[in-house]
Parts: sequence; structure tokens; C-alpha cells
Amino acid sequence: MPKYLLQASYTADGLRGLRKDKASGRRDAVSQAVETLGGKLEAFYFAFGADDVVAITDMPDNASAAGIALAASGSGLVRTRTTPLLTLEEADQALQKSVSYRPPGH
Repeated sequence: MPKYLLQASYTADGLRGLRKDKASGRRDAVSQAVETLGGKLEAFYFAFGADDVVAITDMPDNASAAGIALAASGSGLVRTRTTPLLTLEEADQALQKSVSYRPPGH
């Protein structure tokens, strides 16, 4: 199943909700949402800096991964970024591709 990196930052109202739900409550809510789309929450961490939450999920497809992001962002309480992750084998396959590409200005 494809893996996705989810990064999220809470709004001020979202942080007030986090205080009420607690960190474990938010993890459980995200896990449940992922599972409703046939996925699995592999890792869930709170973080310092630009992102408040970093998670790795296994999702059946891009549409399912987008569904999680849209639901969270649509709440207005959190902003999300979703990045598809490549396995080492997929990265090696990409490196073996022959691509005809002209850089800008060349």
C-alpha cells in the first residue's frame, strides 16, 4: 500500500481543541479517519516548528490520501500538506529512467 507523509499545523482554534481532546485523542481521531478509508496510521508525532503534527500513513490510493487532507483542512482548524513517499526500490527505478529534459536557458 502506498505511504504518505502528512504534515499539519493547527490554527489558534485548533490548538484550543487539542487542549480539550489531548494528544492521544487527536491521534486516535486521525487513526480512525484513516481506517475508514482503508488505510493504516503507521506513525504519529507532535513536533516543534512549522508543523505541529507529522504522520506517516498507508493509504489505498491518492484519492484516499487526499480525502483525509481535505477533511482535516476543511474543518478550518488545521492546515495540512500531504506528500507521497517512494520506497527505495521505486527511487532506484526512477533513477534508471531515461528522460529527455532541457534545463531552462540551455
